[in-house]
Amino acid sequence: MTSHSLRIVQRLAVAILLMIPFVLAAACGGGAPKASPEQIAAGEKVFMTTCATCHGKDAHGLPKLGKDLHANQFIHEKNDQELIDYVKVGRLATDPLNTTGVAMPPKGGNPALSETDIVNVVAYLRTLE
Repeated sequence: MTSHSLRIVQRLAVAILLMIPFVLAAACGGGAPKASPEQIAAGEKVFMTTCATCHGKDAHGLPKLGKDLHANQFIHEKNDQELIDYVKVGRLATDPLNTTGVAMPPKGGNPALSETDIVNVVAYLRTLE
């Protein structure tokens, strides 16, 4: 092997070694921290007192109100921050993406919800299948 070929192999090896952490992080869900059981429980509590009015206590939705949140494509397509932002602003009944014709009010109609409450609700939603 020539010295030039050896340098190319060495550079390739270094590049591969530098990529390993990024590949592992992507394979493990981007390295985002998992919600704690306490966060999930707190999120479920907020869900039951706020979101269940339209989405049902079982989160399977109520006719002509809230959507079924189990295996929900919208939830699975959004990252946590996008869901948090969505809950904060809600969706108008006239929004073309609204398929129920019923508005989702900001913070689910509960202006007292804190950022932590919403983060916890999203953690709970991630447990629904």
